[in-house]
Amino acid sequence: MIRVLVVEDEPIAADAHAMYVERVPGFAVAAKTGTGAEALRILVKERVDLVLLDLNLPDMHGMDLVRAMRAAGHPADVMAVTSARDLDVVRAAVSQGIVHYLLKPFAFPALRDKLERYRQYRSQLDRAESVADQGEVDVLLATLRGQSPTHLPKGMSPESMSAVADLIRGAAGGLSAAEVAQSLRASRVTARRYLEYLAERGAAARHLRYGSAGRPEVEYRWIP
Repeated sequence: MIRVLVVEDEPIAADAHAMYVERVPGFAVAAKTGTGAEALRILVKERVDLVLLDLNLPDMHGMDLVRAMRAAGHPADVMAVTSARDLDVVRAAVSQGIVHYLLKPFAFPALRDKLERYRQYRSQLDRAESVADQGEVDVLLATLRGQSPTHLPKGMSPESMSAVADLIRGAAGGLSAAEVAQSLRASRVTARRYLEYLAERGAAARHLRYGSAGRPEVEYRWIP
């Protein structure tokens, strides 16, 4: 479960945000608070993966809280949930590594979309110890931002690319296009296209698999 700290000084809004978080599979509310000082104390005591942060707090600005978190070594990611539309604030949020910036007022689907993207991003991070090339970095960041990386050919999605890469990375041996297609419920032609792309980028290697009869089959193995 991804544990979320809700930092919001308006009680009704805090309850609503917490309720929204609990409605998204894979997320749980670790705690709620209305001040930056209490948020810092909670981060010391509780495991928190993501902070849902209102920037206009009664005791400090949300960006000051983020700076204090980083200075204290707290690694939790931050999603700004705020009515602040000042470009300087947005620029500061980007410079501090805030993963998402959600403007108030918003409905549940808007927050759900950003949380689901964040969950996919975390899932990819948890399954890999390193990235093979620039393409994987682009796919990872595209998952978080909900954008298609520009290097992918037309008709190829970062989600499918990530799924194919994760599949062959986790396989004990090589996988053929047919096996990948079956696992992902895609066509063999589509699976082969993604596998060939990874092979051309140097992330996978082609090998011939010789069976008992018939032509040898090409299998793809992840290159560590």
